Amino acid sequence: FDTAEPTQRHEEFAEYKAHRQEIPEDILIAVPYIKRLIEGFRIPVIEKPGFEADDIIGTLAKKAEQHGFITYMMTPDKDFGQLVSDKIFIYKPARLGNGAEILGTKEVCAKWQIENVNQVIDILGMMGDASDNIPGIPGVGEKTAMQLVKDFGSMENLYKNTDKLKGKLKEKVENNKDIAVQSKRLATILLNVPVEFDEKHLIMEEPNKEALSQLFAELEFRNLLKEFTEKGSYEDKEYKVILSEVELLKLTESLKETREF
Repeated sequence: FDTAEPTQRHEEFAEYKAHRQEIPEDILIAVPYIKRLIEGFRIPVIEKPGFEADDIIGTLAKKAEQHGFITYMMTPDKDFGQLVSDKIFIYKPARLGNGAEILGTKEVCAKWQIENVNQVIDILGMMGDASDNIPGIPGVGEKTAMQLVKDFGSMENLYKNTDKLKGKLKEKVENNKDIAVQSKRLATILLNVPVEFDEKHLIMEEPNKEALSQLFAELEFRNLLKEFTEKGSYEDKEYKVILSEVELLKLTESLKETREF
């Protein structure tokens, strides 16, 4: 989870995400209940004041990689392409009739027409990101940013070779170096969040039935309360470990054909 405390990005760039609307009151009221629900199922809630959830995910994914684990980051966010490796993948949820996608280095590099995933940060820094209010180089959009990275390899190398640019583009790039460099920094997912990776803490456990029953009763979720108290424990179920991308996609397709799971 994100926290309410300002992050390094907010401290460096006051306008970071400043254009976003206030969180609706209904969501603010719901978040504590959501956390209680998650904790009731004994799913770890991980948050760190001063850091965004993206940074926590990035840090844990890289730490898990060092321990030999394969990680799937469930997100449609293009920023996460910078984290992908042979052991870290983006699991892009199904949306608008399109099936779920698993993106590795091959897919990310093909999408952005780059040689390595680190160049995603250069493209984001040049083009900016309207959703986070990251400015980028004024007048440089996605296609131009991709071409500049293709031609120069990185933002740093671009600014060493601005003499090779022409016309308005040369003017825009040269006049906005500080903004561009800052935008790249803002678009970089931090990998040094002070959170520990403990795989034992992430193993699936039996839910806390007492806590969940109290929560469902409090929220008057009568059907959920009835269903939850009637069903057996996880020990009554059969489990299968998913070990490959192919198996994960097969599971996704089978779940789509199931009315409930």
